[in-house]
Amino acid sequence: MTMRTILETDQDYICDIQAPCFQLLHPEEAALVRSAKTQVLFRKEDNLTKQGAFASYVLFLISGWVKQYIEGDSNRSFNIRIFRPGEFIGLSAVFDKHTFSYSALALTECQAILIEKEAVSKLIRENGEFGYLMMNRYTGLNNDLYQTLQKVLYKQMHGRLAATLLYIDTFRAENPEIFQLLSRKEIADFTGISTESAIKLLKNFEKEGLIELHEKDIRLINLQALTDISRKG
Repeated sequence: MTMRTILETDQDYICDIQAPCFQLLHPEEAALVRSAKTQVLFRKEDNLTKQGAFASYVLFLISGWVKQYIEGDSNRSFNIRIFRPGEFIGLSAVFDKHTFSYSALALTECQAILIEKEAVSKLIRENGEFGYLMMNRYTGLNNDLYQTLQKVLYKQMHGRLAATLLYIDTFRAENPEIFQLLSRKEIADFTGISTESAIKLLKNFEKEGLIELHEKDIRLINLQALTDISRKG
């Protein structure tokens, strides 16, 4: 991890904790976060978390885009989800583990706040509203994992790819270049298939008029048909 610490005097520094989730904190709790946080800059392709590594902090993503993935055997990995600005990364370290359950990789340059996990745990215990919000976010992450497993276990390859394309496309309104941030291998790793199979299926979808391929960009043309394919598997 080649992160760079950003000081308040740096030009790259982003204003202190102003996100809606932190507005739930009382003044003394906000002071605790400020004393337990470090603002850092991650370059593209830096790891924000590493599966199995000791977890002493939780990350709050200020800017940039991140993919979450599970590392398997034989250098294979499986992509789980995409993190957008305003999300927490590494909450499992607070609730049930001393190590990170997954890896997270910067798809773009990212700024994040690293908050000591003991401070986050204290806030969850003592501030009911903040704790409820964190539990909701943690539950949402687990639901994403279950949905991903369901996709891989019960859908055929074309159903998996359709589901993956629809998922990634949900971020287009916030980031029109979202598909361009992902290689064909990364799309395949979201789908649980080989890169070669993903490329072949993408070309088939294009021939069927479901999508348009523009170099790395992918435009979804027939959302209803893709949704049907995703549901039927």
